[in-house]
Amino acid sequence: MRVLVTGASGLLGREVARLLVRQGHAVATLQRRPSGVDGAADFCGSVTDDDAVRRAVAGAEGVIHLAAKVSFTGRAVEFNEVNVEGTRQLLRAARDAGVRDVVFVSSPSVANSGAAIAGLGAEPADPAHAHSDYSRTKAEAELLALAADAPDFRVAAVRPHVVWGPGDTQLVERVLARAGRSRLPLLDAGAALIDTTYVDNAASAIVAALHRMEHIHGRALVVSNGEPRPVGELLAGICAAGGVPVPSWSVPGGAARAVGTVVEMVWTWAGRKEEPPMTRFLAEQLSTAHWFDQRETRELLDWTPAVSLDDGLARLAQHYGSLRS
Repeated sequence: MRVLVTGASGLLGREVARLLVRQGHAVATLQRRPSGVDGAADFCGSVTDDDAVRRAVAGAEGVIHLAAKVSFTGRAVEFNEVNVEGTRQLLRAARDAGVRDVVFVSSPSVANSGAAIAGLGAEPADPAHAHSDYSRTKAEAELLALAADAPDFRVAAVRPHVVWGPGDTQLVERVLARAGRSRLPLLDAGAALIDTTYVDNAASAIVAALHRMEHIHGRALVVSNGEPRPVGELLAGICAAGGVPVPSWSVPGGAARAVGTVVEMVWTWAGRKEEPPMTRFLAEQLSTAHWFDQRETRELLDWTPAVSLDDGLARLAQHYGSLRS
């Protein structure tokens, strides 16, 4: 199959593109900087640039759309431009180019209003109750994508949950940087039960979705390792792998959420580009349960994760060990 992957310079997009190449597909990528994926044809550009999108999608039979603005803070207009309008533009160009299948890579946060999630499936995307501009715009984009589903233009959404692995800057590097400076507290003693997804598993599930469109088009699926653990245990595993002290102090989750709300407002008002030390969304993620029933996902995708949580942590430790040696 000829497949276009957008956002292939990121951790997950790069692994998706590499897996497709290994499977023998003809792969093109579209992102702002070179993907670094051997065997793929790189197109450098933004999903907000119609000409760049149409050049990249020409001749494709399938599209996996990962490109997005991912941040805890930032101007709402920037999230709208990339996540909503970029998706709209890509869908239009893909349909015009005769693409058959589109996998929209979404996020479980599109259906999370901040309450605990314990064993649910993929609830409907709900932009009105999203707790960040990222979640809101990803929810709007997912609804756009699924509304475009048709017999001759099949669209499905896959929501990988908290993806991590060697080279991850969104979770792992932030945890290690803050823990190394003793600035990473546990919220509510790290007791909240959460699930995550090792990057290889997330990539294989997304590629499986492309191959299983006959069974899943028109719907959304949440993907995870299916191994919920207390967040304190997960953070301790990451810190041990990276060789930094494990967090040993705790603050109430409610207090962290309140502080995060204020910090977000200050960051946005000041126009600061770096990620803040705490946001309300991050505090919610660290202090409330969020794990999902994976039975339907695995059945529909005919897929199971190949890398366990413990194996993933061992690979992470090997990665940081090689960097230190």
